[in-house]
Amino acid sequence: MKRLIVLLGAAGVSLSAVFVRWSTAPSLVLAFYRMAFSVLLLAPAAWLRRWEFRDLGRRELLLSLLSGAFLGVHFACYFESLRWTSIAAAVVLVDTEVLFVALASALFLGKKPGGRAWAAVLLAFGGSAVVALAEGLGGEGTALRGNLFALAGSVCMAAYTMLGAVCRKKLTTTAYTALVYSAAACTVLAAALAGGQALTGWGSASLLAGLGMAVFCTLLGHSLFSWGLKYLPPAFISTANLLEPVLASAWGLLLFGERPGAAVLLGGVVILLGVGLYGREAEP
Repeated sequence: MKRLIVLLGAAGVSLSAVFVRWSTAPSLVLAFYRMAFSVLLLAPAAWLRRWEFRDLGRRELLLSLLSGAFLGVHFACYFESLRWTSIAAAVVLVDTEVLFVALASALFLGKKPGGRAWAAVLLAFGGSAVVALAEGLGGEGTALRGNLFALAGSVCMAAYTMLGAVCRKKLTTTAYTALVYSAAACTVLAAALAGGQALTGWGSASLLAGLGMAVFCTLLGHSLFSWGLKYLPPAFISTANLLEPVLASAWGLLLFGERPGAAVLLGGVVILLGVGLYGREAEP
């Protein structure tokens, strides 16, 4: 039953691309909607455990806020990528986050993977290059732009993960997520206002898309992965997460008629294989 719940989490996360496609709001505004709704939905739990914030150290507070800023930029880049390239390419590329985490761990934390793990990383990066350079849906030059946004989102997600690993050693899930989601909402809000983008007037579909992502992709998606880590091996969680690009591509085909090109399919398979092999080799 626990494994099924985690698999349902992967299905929830995969709906993110669908909600973005249905929205007409700019990427920064849509990212703000998602994070603002997430904060509102978490507010009752955070209020019930408000005593946790009184004991919060300055270091944990600053790192949590920085982690949230990276999360906000990640969503903005990912949503923007979906405006320019296919769902399959965007989701596969943004899910290469684990590879950037591996590189950062080796460079900054001294956690050097073994030979097979490095081979898996190189394999996945090779697949990423194939997908990023593949011809996409938007015409000449536009697909590459979207693919680069997806890779930028992946790098930001890696930074969010690395900072979160430090913060979660002392912070509970409630305290950490409340701080991170609040910081993410403020980051994309500030960026949207600085760019002169209106926060309203984008129709009910965009608001519902933000709410849908907050419920299905955040609370019933990523949160279920975090919940599952308490009961299931990390390798299973990592493997379950690999279902996201598969399911998202299926949604793209069924709902929007997007058929990934041969290069995207080939590169996607190589990426998933590399990430899967890395997760297996890196498992303690």
